[in-house]
Amino acid sequence: MSDTIFTKIINREIPADIIYEDDSALAFNDISPQAPTHFLVIPKKPIATINDIQPEDKELVGHLYWVAAQIAEKQGFAEQGFRTVMNCNEYGGQTVYHIHLHVLAGKPLGWPPYQEKLKV
Repeated sequence: MSDTIFTKIINREIPADIIYEDDSALAFNDISPQAPTHFLVIPKKPIATINDIQPEDKELVGHLYWVAAQIAEKQGFAEQGFRTVMNCNEYGGQTVYHIHLHVLAGKPLGWPPYQEKLKV
């Protein structure tokens, strides 16, 4: 897997507004927020897509959700609620091929997230 923008953030080659870091994960505010609170949680291990998650990565992927919950609690929106989204490949809306968990909060989030007609 080639270096992505996220690899460069992990390596501190480009800046990011980092809000959490440990040995296996990094969280930072999204540069194009889609809600009042919108941050990403990424593994430091490069995994291109959800399809590339291996059995040995299960604990790491679960850790990303744990990090999201810890940040939600610390920032005070855990009880009110939030959405987590992980996109996969082109049709899933993935644009950076390093898995990342979007965390969105701070307003009511409707469902479905996109108000477009389905083409069957």
